[in-house]
Amino acid sequence: METWILIALIVGFLAWRLKPTKGVQSITTAQLKHVLNDKDKVFIDVRTPAEYKGRNIPQFKNIPLGSGFHQLPKDKEIVVICQSGMRSSQACKQLKKLGYERVTNVRGGMSAY
Repeated sequence: METWILIALIVGFLAWRLKPTKGVQSITTAQLKHVLNDKDKVFIDVRTPAEYKGRNIPQFKNIPLGSGFHQLPKDKEIVVICQSGMRSSQACKQLKKLGYERVTNVRGGMSAY
């Protein structure tokens, strides 16, 4: 009986962690290709510098997760990418907490690009 409670708690925790953040948009990599030259958007890649150097999209500026988000303009939409979508989702949550209104996560990240 106690095992079921533990399993339910773990499932609940995972569902809560994976739940999209309120107010964060999500786009596919196919949709991203259509907006890459939009001057009203700021594109950031939250992977490590080594990952970014290995393969990147030129429009994206490398700002590793947990650093330098305060320097981003608040009057533009922030589009965030990482390798798989997990770190960019975390970055989007951080940006929302910092008061950024328009935040978009790229689903699947560079793996899907």
